Amino acid sequence: MPVILNKQIDEDTVLGVWKIEETEAQLRAALQLRQHEHDLISTLNSGKRLLHWLSTRVLLRSMLHTSEYIDCRVDEHGKPYLPGLGYHISLSHSYDYAAVMIGKTKAVGVDIELIKHKIRGIRNKFLSDSELAQKQIGDNIEGLYVCWCAKEAIYKWNGRKGLEFKRDIHIRPFRLKTSGNLEVAVDLPDGPRQLTVEYFKVGADYMLGYTVG
Repeated sequence: MPVILNKQIDEDTVLGVWKIEETEAQLRAALQLRQHEHDLISTLNSGKRLLHWLSTRVLLRSMLHTSEYIDCRVDEHGKPYLPGLGYHISLSHSYDYAAVMIGKTKAVGVDIELIKHKIRGIRNKFLSDSELAQKQIGDNIEGLYVCWCAKEAIYKWNGRKGLEFKRDIHIRPFRLKTSGNLEVAVDLPDGPRQLTVEYFKVGADYMLGYTVG
């Protein structure tokens, strides 16, 4: 399994990134799937969607340092969780990569995306006018992906439906670099919250953002 990154964020939080090179059969062989999981993956078309589902579960088990069965489920909000373990987890995937984040004590969120020029066409849907006015965002493809990954990571960190990228998640001015961090203000139902998002490029064509809080 080609794990290209295993980053210890703090003593209780770890981030893993894996380049997907295995076949469906190889990934299935690395898991002990139960009936409810067989039922779920039977609804997925063979191809990237199925490979993504399988690869995140294999990576998760690798990061937990076990060959035993790991039950990874999804709640009513679409947030993955591990019954009985009490850990916080976040999963992401894009084309040839999968990412998993595990927090033993803190909520986590991660997002990885293949960088494409078409993001310019949807920037007004997830960024406010004031965010777009920042020169490092505006028409900058990598800046736009940093913002998208940051907002998606925070959405996953929150783990509840109803949070809107443009209305509720606000990117503070930052200096765009190959890797760095930015501050984000989040309007949550129980009050405002300030979070830091770390970001970096994976290879030449992918952007990843994550948050812990």
